[in-house]
Amino acid sequence: MKLFQKLLVAGTALSLIAPVASQANTVNLEEMNSYVRSKKSKSRLDSKTFVNEVNKELASSKGRLNGLEAKQNNFEAGGFSDTTTLDGKAVFAIAAADHNGSYSSNNSEAVQSHYMYQMNLNTSFTGDDNLYIRLKTGNAAGWTVTEEQGGYLVSGKGSSDAIKVDKIWYTFPVGESNTFWIGPEIENYYMHATTPSIYSPTMKQFTLGGNASAYGASTNSGLGWAYNADNGFAASSNVVSKQTNSSSTGFLSNEAQTSWATQIGYTQPQYSVSAIVNMKYNGWEDYYFSTTNGRNRDITSGLNSTNIGLRAWWRPQETGTATPSISVGYDTSSINGAPSGADSTDMFFVGFNWADMFLADDKIGLAFGQPQTNENDTVDPFSYEAYYQYALNDASTLRTTVFGNSDRDGTVGNDNNGVVVETTFKF
Repeated sequence: MKLFQKLLVAGTALSLIAPVASQANTVNLEEMNSYVRSKKSKSRLDSKTFVNEVNKELASSKGRLNGLEAKQNNFEAGGFSDTTTLDGKAVFAIAAADHNGSYSSNNSEAVQSHYMYQMNLNTSFTGDDNLYIRLKTGNAAGWTVTEEQGGYLVSGKGSSDAIKVDKIWYTFPVGESNTFWIGPEIENYYMHATTPSIYSPTMKQFTLGGNASAYGASTNSGLGWAYNADNGFAASSNVVSKQTNSSSTGFLSNEAQTSWATQIGYTQPQYSVSAIVNMKYNGWEDYYFSTTNGRNRDITSGLNSTNIGLRAWWRPQETGTATPSISVGYDTSSINGAPSGADSTDMFFVGFNWADMFLADDKIGLAFGQPQTNENDTVDPFSYEAYYQYALNDASTLRTTVFGNSDRDGTVGNDNNGVVVETTFKF
């Protein structure tokens, strides 16, 4: 019996035995007083009578205790599974930006305050497999969840306070080196064998070493495989298809937009290099780190594209020094059948992180790069962010980020600059 059960049963037994003792004392006094007053009463309380009364009360108490233990067992049987774990986080954000060009008329410059809340559920059935479910909600709006303006926050979630199943998939190993995924709500990059970047971004455009054509993804039905060797070599291949269950656009059908990504990489404790080829079909759209022309890429014509991404990162052996970790990325895309002058794009990214510089567990970040541009773009757009993060305690951090984007969507003068303050609580 568990300690809690023992304490509960012991407390209950004491509470039940106490009335018995109290009743026995009352019976003795009443009998004695009656005997003294009448001096003729034949009623006597002997030891046999007392023992019989106590046995009756104990029998009743045992029945009540058995019922209590049965209820407790039923509660445990319907409780949380021992193989399921829950963790999550909440983010409070305050953000403000100065917009120029057409961004001025399309965006409010009022200070925004919003939140994001996320819960991660992991369940294992064999000890090696995992069913992952992510529940997420938030009330972000405007430029903080608008891709082409460069302000989309990693913590941004604009679901109007509605909690939704944001991710759900099942993964399992085969042997010691192979892992498989399958799920109705998953993105390609969760199934890659090699981590493309170790830079920790504030803006979503700087995730994955530049979230453009090669790594740009979308949550939908998918499956994948990854191989990780003991010597650091890794390979993976996965596919995600934008099915629409209410129409004829089904999973991996000829009408569906599909992304098929194959990656190879080599990783050691201090560095990693990787390359990816992502075949995208039926006008698949990439938008987090892209200009308007780079994003469209004649997607309205339903064309296919071949996207190649190169990634590398390096980190020093020790933190707290002037030497940062470095992550770099480069993408190039070729659109099959597009007219000359609009049939290719490219992108580059550089990110730096310094850790434990002023306080334990603090972090400094700096990232910059050129969004994915098409040959039709006549400007050189540029984006950057810089932040400082420190730990408030073991479970919460405060990050202040300044950012800027010039000619961000490929239009001269469409700029924005701003600041974001985020408090993250993890549990």
